[in-house]
Amino acid sequence: MSNFCTITPTASRDIESILDYLAEKVSLEKAEQILQKINSKLQLLVKFPQIGRRRDELYPGLRSVPLGDYLIFYRLVSGGIEVMRVVGGYRNLEGLFAENDEN
Repeated sequence: MSNFCTITPTASRDIESILDYLAEKVSLEKAEQILQKINSKLQLLVKFPQIGRRRDELYPGLRSVPLGDYLIFYRLVSGGIEVMRVVGGYRNLEGLFAENDEN
């Protein structure tokens, strides 16, 4: 079985925003550390896609896993996962998915 991970354009922009913010406000090294942690978590999710908490109240079929102060939102797709958002855990999550029909 070939497992894969796709990242939506919205999730890609989320990650880019997080990294830009950390590089500017903290350090480039911190941004690189977070990127490595995101990549490691995504590799884990590809191997064990069911480990995330179900978040059907936000979007049908949605799951989430924490990563420090962030949440990775994804859904299961045939043969892998699709990352839909990567956001700070303190955001208005209901509004986050209501405002974005791309998901």
